[in-house]
Amino acid sequence: MLTIARTQFPVLFAILGLLAAFAAGPARGDENHDGLKITPKLAQELADLPGKEGLMITVEFPPGYVSEPHRHEAHTFVYVLEGRIEMQVEGGPVVTLKPGDTFYENPQDVHTVARNASKTKPAKFLVLLVKNKGVPPVLPAQK
Repeated sequence: MLTIARTQFPVLFAILGLLAAFAAGPARGDENHDGLKITPKLAQELADLPGKEGLMITVEFPPGYVSEPHRHEAHTFVYVLEGRIEMQVEGGPVVTLKPGDTFYENPQDVHTVARNASKTKPAKFLVLLVKNKGVPPVLPAQK
């Protein structure tokens, strides 16, 4: 069970914002609708990086899931645990990632493609964001 200290309430609200952002749009939903599942793993202020915090989550895309374009305004590290996902940042190639593969987004990137490459199997990946405190982990694609 994840325990969140009172000082981590802003991070909890950011996680809730992440859930809401992923749940928006016709091709997206939460675990109760389209099977999307986001599980907080760790939220931590980074004492030696003033104004920064780390947020670690797992994301499970159901078969055929497609995310709307978005951005993170964070250093975003992705590690694929199960299945295959397709990722792209604006101006870059679409890449298909399998278990053990990684993906990086810088704070200025717009995440144009995030989808499960399979129509029949789920995909699961670990995400670590290093971001400014108080900034939601998922923002609209427009800057």
